[in-house]
Amino acid sequence: MPEKDAEKSTADALQQWRAAERSVAVARRGTLAAKVAANAAAEAAEAATAMGTAAKEALAAMALAETSAAKTAAAAKATVLAAQTDAADAEAEASMAEVDEVEAQRDYRAAAERAAREK
Repeated sequence: MPEKDAEKSTADALQQWRAAERSVAVARRGTLAAKVAANAAAEAAEAATAMGTAAKEALAAMALAETSAAKTAAAAKATVLAAQTDAADAEAEASMAEVDEVEAQRDYRAAAERAAREK
């Protein structure tokens, strides 16, 4: 049967008080730990949400970069083809100029030979 307050000794009362203080201290630490854990969980949830948003934006940026790279590659291919066509045209013109030079040289020699005979 529990003792009545009047019947407790000072030592027993002090022992109960210290036990109660320890219980309060443990409870306070538990409460603080629970609050810290709740705050950490909230921050983790916020960070996860931000990471998800960043991942979506990174994916969108990657898609834009891929599209841009494809367009750049197509433009480069068109530029290469145009340059190759220009080079082929220039080569053809050079060949025609060489043919014209050979014909002009032949005509000159023929004219020079006629002029020498007519003298």
